[in-house]
Amino acid sequence: QVQLVESGGGLVQAGGSLRLSCAASGRTSSSYAMGWFRQAPGKEREFVGGISWSGGRTAYADSVKGRFTISRDNAKNTVYLQMNSLKPEDTAVYYCAADRDSWINWYSVQNHYDMDYWGKGTLVTVSA
Repeated sequence: QVQLVESGGGLVQAGGSLRLSCAASGRTSSSYAMGWFRQAPGKEREFVGGISWSGGRTAYADSVKGRFTISRDNAKNTVYLQMNSLKPEDTAVYYCAADRDSWINWYSVQNHYDMDYWGKGTLVTVSA
């Protein structure tokens, strides 16, 4: 079992930045791909960014490309999401998730449902 705990959410003005963290505990010796997802009120959950076990491959949703950066520190069992140039439409609960494969096709919605572990989320609110 792997437990994921997100942190770093909060209230920020449009144009500002936040860095989210996702700390993993438990069976962290396996080579998990990690991803960030978000769900805005009244909307479906959507993919934000994903990173391979090694950190050498990343993928992003078009809506955040060039503004968000995903990274990981395996020594600390932590994945980060640096969010810059935030917009009100980025307001959502952000979740991190882990998959037992070292890399997945992040653009497959089915793969999102098949993620093995999920955190409980952290709220990001961007004011206009």
